[in-house]
Amino acid sequence: MTDRNAEGRSVFAQDSATEPDTVLGLEIHNIWGTGDGIAVVGAGDNPETVPFPFFPGSGGTRFIVVRFPPESAEPAGGDPEEAAAEAERRQPGLIGVFEPDNPGMHTTDSVDYGVCVEGEIYLELDDGAEVHVTPGTCVVQRGTRHAWHNRSDRPCTMVYVLVGAERKSG
Repeated sequence: MTDRNAEGRSVFAQDSATEPDTVLGLEIHNIWGTGDGIAVVGAGDNPETVPFPFFPGSGGTRFIVVRFPPESAEPAGGDPEEAAAEAERRQPGLIGVFEPDNPGMHTTDSVDYGVCVEGEIYLELDDGAEVHVTPGTCVVQRGTRHAWHNRSDRPCTMVYVLVGAERKSG
């Protein structure tokens, strides 16, 4: 991460790896986030990261890396409700967007820029239409109802920048 010092010079403020958080089989790296509204930069007084809620409010951003396991992988044992509660505790705001009766389907008030960097995954829309996403594929997800499906036999890593948006009705 870069910043500016008191003299206005560009400096490296932090150079460290993020530790993944594994919830519901997903390996999530919460790299950085900005608060809702307009992001602010300055001379050494930039705000700290705002990683939660998971999906930002209007004008907020999140930079995350998600590693999706194959759908054929053994699901974690235990009570699904307890697993969802634990996921919500560790990744606040993540679970509430998902539809309980349609596994994986969710809708967010955000514009999501996604890049597949490893593996493969399918992006499904609410009408069942799908696209096969492979390394180097870029996806712009604009607040539509969708789900991600890793039907391969190895993990898929996606890098996302989420930008909070206001939903217009009509």
